[in-house]
Amino acid sequence: MAVVGRGVAKALGINLDYRREELDNSGATSISSVETYVEREPTAAEYLSQFKPSFPAFKRYVRSLFPFWDWIFHYNLTWLFGDVIAGVTVGFVVIPQGMAYALLAQLPAEYGLYTSFVGFILYWAFATSKDITIGTVAVMSTIVGNIVIKVQATKPHLAAVDIARALSVIAGSVLLFIGLVRFGRIVELIPLVAITSFMTGAAISIGAGQVPALMGITGINTRGPTYQVIINTLKKLPNTKLDAAIGLSALFLLYAIRIVCNFMSKKQPSKKKFWFFVSTLRMAFVILLYIMISWLANRHIRGDTKKAKFRILGKVPRGFQHAGVPTINTEILSAIAPDLPVTIIVLILEHIAISKSFGRINNYVINPSQELVAVGFTNVIGPFLGAYPATGSFSRTAIKSKAGVRTPLAGIFTAIIVLLALYALTAVFFYIPSAGLSAIIIHAVGDLITPPNVVFQFWETSPLEVIIFFAGVFVTVFTNIENGIYTTIAASFALLLWRQLFTHGVLLGKVQVYRATSKSMARKENGISTSEVSDRSKREAYLPINRKDGSNPHIDIESPYPGVLIYRFTEGFTYLNQQGYMDELVAHAQHIARPTTLDRYAKIGDRPWNDPGPRRGKRTNIDDNRPILHAIVLDFSAVNNVDVTSVQGLVDVRAQLDRYAAPESVEWHFASINSRWTKRALTTAGFGYLDRERFSSRQHWNPVYSYAPLDTAAPQSGDVEAQDEIQTIGEQKSFSGKVSTIHGQNRPFFHMDVPAAVESAIMGVETKLAHFSPGGSSEMHIGRHEVQSKYE
Repeated sequence: MAVVGRGVAKALGINLDYRREELDNSGATSISSVETYVEREPTAAEYLSQFKPSFPAFKRYVRSLFPFWDWIFHYNLTWLFGDVIAGVTVGFVVIPQGMAYALLAQLPAEYGLYTSFVGFILYWAFATSKDITIGTVAVMSTIVGNIVIKVQATKPHLAAVDIARALSVIAGSVLLFIGLVRFGRIVELIPLVAITSFMTGAAISIGAGQVPALMGITGINTRGPTYQVIINTLKKLPNTKLDAAIGLSALFLLYAIRIVCNFMSKKQPSKKKFWFFVSTLRMAFVILLYIMISWLANRHIRGDTKKAKFRILGKVPRGFQHAGVPTINTEILSAIAPDLPVTIIVLILEHIAISKSFGRINNYVINPSQELVAVGFTNVIGPFLGAYPATGSFSRTAIKSKAGVRTPLAGIFTAIIVLLALYALTAVFFYIPSAGLSAIIIHAVGDLITPPNVVFQFWETSPLEVIIFFAGVFVTVFTNIENGIYTTIAASFALLLWRQLFTHGVLLGKVQVYRATSKSMARKENGISTSEVSDRSKREAYLPINRKDGSNPHIDIESPYPGVLIYRFTEGFTYLNQQGYMDELVAHAQHIARPTTLDRYAKIGDRPWNDPGPRRGKRTNIDDNRPILHAIVLDFSAVNNVDVTSVQGLVDVRAQLDRYAAPESVEWHFASINSRWTKRALTTAGFGYLDRERFSSRQHWNPVYSYAPLDTAAPQSGDVEAQDEIQTIGEQKSFSGKVSTIHGQNRPFFHMDVPAAVESAIMGVETKLAHFSPGGSSEMHIGRHEVQSKYE
């Protein structure tokens, strides 16, 4: 096969022997106490093998689709007690909320109960979060309502219910697919600032849209831009009806109960749980109170809602009256297609953000892919019972968490409460005041507004992202929720791209660091001998010379060695930023070092246009006392992967700087490489090993390796000389047993950290200079300890 492969490569003009790498280039001394380590590069087959399907992997995948299998057999009475309390508590909250949110979606109130029931009955089997509750939410309901209005404006014959159910099936199918292929990490593309901006803008928009219903004002387009809704509401305040008495008093009562309960829980810590449940049930209490008031005021209307003294909910069908196969055809699909992206984004955004947040609070980790399976499955199956798009609810999740939920099974008990409401309480729902439902919506979405203190923390962390935050809020207020979502996500992507495109590396310099406590330094200053401040506690560290890391500006940062440059990548190294990095690297190299040959051109016509030299009639400055360029050390600690473009950029700069340093060649050292594939890419380009063609004059070379002890027997007495050599190189205490290099001896230019890379670079330079000047005095030679130039 190898012969055939070489034949095919030759026929295609592929050079398989492009590496000028020899097997004896390790430079390692053959001693019994040093175990040879040769780095093996990863192969394409090795990379592809991780995707190879196997039966155990398939079993793990199927098992991961049903997380309940890991805990259901450990279920106990303690868990049951906690789940029943949490589930029933959430049930009393979700009934009024569900009906109110269904009205936001331009659907009859019962559809909110259908949606809530399906979310609770299905989610537990797929959940990786014990706290999350899937059901109706204000933002998703508003978006569904906007889509219904938009579609019916051009196709009035399409029923709102059919539009909402089709939207749920299609969006749920997309989420289910993303989750099944385990591509849930896509949610990380949406940053926190986009989520908070979207929540804040949507909460303001929804709250403003509910004020007319709260005040009994009619004739206002509450689906228009928020600022117009606010202006029109203020204009029509004189048209306020009796509904305002219901709505404002209900809203006041909701906030009053919460404030009192919060105050009492601090005043009576021993009864904190009691006051929590009182606060949680405030929505149910307020709804029941105003149902009774509404019944007393409207008991004479005999089922005719037009005769009511204020707007009431009206008849709610008993049970699942609208169960059946959703209507999905090409007409509906083409109508909802433009709004599918925003629906999918909101379903993902709300659910994952909430589940991750509560996972961190309660010390467990969610699986985003599996959560998308749960949301997708719920939205695909739900419409068959009459549900519309559902996702995670922040307010109900918070209640469920504080109520002491123990497992995802708590959703079953909430579903039972919703089921009882659908079959036993529909007659009572007839008298629910519409203003009371608006008060519940306004009260619920108020918690979604980002507090000013959080925005201030954003400002302290990243001022540019605060601009994006307010941009999203303003776009939502002055246009609509959908545009606000797109604005924040697009702006966040633009910021990420800008940071990658215009990133800057840093030039590093050397400082001497002493490890000691303030007390030991005081004792040393007073002349008291201490072992804490000694040569053993001294080491070399490398800091950015531009001081942008916040290091002490009064500390002198020195060049590590004349003609040796240390450059650190700060934001990865890819095709997006490689050109900027490489331009900076060349500029730094040509700033700290002079060309080896000062006047390299015999005639003025030989000079390139971009290096015209001195003015006509003047000689080249031969007093340039900068060192020549010997070596470059690249800190790859922030680089995870490289690509073809970035590696080619290194190759081009290597050739450029070799011409600058001609007739010598510049050594390239790499520190803190994190990936074997990065090493493979670099060695493919000729880095990492001693290229005999580039360094043809290098006859004597003594590379510096980083050694570490192996867990073997103690060394033999005959290895003392070898141990002393290793001790000198590494400046370490004597080893016990065998040692080996941390990186392969066939990769002497790859180092574990910057100090090791600098030491190796300096050793290479001094070895080369000593070879050119056996006596140690050469015109080119600048001793390591004779000159330590400071960076400016």
